[in-house]
Amino acid sequence: MTGSGTQTAAEKTPLRVVIVEDNSADAELVLRELRRSGFQVSSEEAQTAEQFRRAIRKSVPEVVLADYNLGQWRGMETLEIMRQEGVEAPLILVSGALGDVTAVECIKLGATDYVLKDALARLPISIRRALEEKRLREERKLALEALAKKAEALTISNQELEQFAYVASHDLQEPLRMVASYTQLLAEKYKGKLDQQADKYIGYAVEGAVRMQTLIQDLLAFSRAGRPGTEMKDTDCNFVVEGALRNLQAAVSESGALVVYKDLPHVLGNAPQLQQVFQNLIGNGIKFRGGDAPLIQIGAERRERDWWLTLSDNGIGIPPEFADEVFVIFKRLHTRTEYSGNGIGLSICKKIIEYHGGKIWVERQEGPGTTFRFTLPALGEETAAAVHKNQESKDENHATSLVG
Repeated sequence: MTGSGTQTAAEKTPLRVVIVEDNSADAELVLRELRRSGFQVSSEEAQTAEQFRRAIRKSVPEVVLADYNLGQWRGMETLEIMRQEGVEAPLILVSGALGDVTAVECIKLGATDYVLKDALARLPISIRRALEEKRLREERKLALEALAKKAEALTISNQELEQFAYVASHDLQEPLRMVASYTQLLAEKYKGKLDQQADKYIGYAVEGAVRMQTLIQDLLAFSRAGRPGTEMKDTDCNFVVEGALRNLQAAVSESGALVVYKDLPHVLGNAPQLQQVFQNLIGNGIKFRGGDAPLIQIGAERRERDWWLTLSDNGIGIPPEFADEVFVIFKRLHTRTEYSGNGIGLSICKKIIEYHGGKIWVERQEGPGTTFRFTLPALGEETAAAVHKNQESKDENHATSLVG
């Protein structure tokens, strides 16, 4: 049964509908109202569940209009049949009488709307709203699918890029080592035997080779940081910091640095990688110090499912406009004559923290000093309880202050 409308062009778009109704006169009234409202209707009528199944197999409807009470079965059963057949279409109940409680329950179960038979003028409005909601759902679904594909492609691309960086930096080390070795031998053997300009050129070659070696070693370290397959387990940040300080003992002693921390949490993480994070951040606090001896303070606070860790120093600080750029690989804010390094330490920190499911940032502040914040996942309640019980046997005040 078909009908045609005579209103706007948008309303003349064909509407495929299945009407589930055991009263043919009521079905005709529904179609008449749709025609009167300007719909071009292609309709199928079904009185039994089997007829409805055949109808949606024949042509997928844009909307299903069903009476609530059909004698031997109910209109809400069309939802299950559509699920079985893999059909997605809004279901609008068109019933002679439907109490508020029943109507709410039907909508909870999946019905889109309901319209009483003595108020059919509202049916076209309900259909248009249902079709618009369906369109928005489909667009959202397509957008999410596209986003998921892009995320998957990006993950694969990043993995391939990391693998390339690892292989390239690893394979370049041997030929570069030979270049560096022979340029150094050349400098040792012929220094002072050629003219001053030649000594300068040889010095440039040696310096460039050594710098390239350092860059490749840094790139290799970056490609290894946060690699998949790393074991995550209960990690005591106090012991992690202790390990970092052991590696920095010479720098701490030379600078007279004071590193203070206590009562750091247990987190879900990989100890060697987190040690690298603390070592890089503490090392930066020592390297980029001001006129006073470095003072580095480490603290933590629990926020919902994460631990927020803070590491602050009294050094020269980071200008607010560079707070994000400092985490970019090989990004430097100073010349090599001012401070050594290749600008890779903070990018390694960022990669490791993000691999742990956290984030790291610089607190924007004016004046000297820098404050880094980063988040790490807290342990589950059962594990945390066991850790707390184990900690009762330790010193209540776990602090380390190292003065050079």
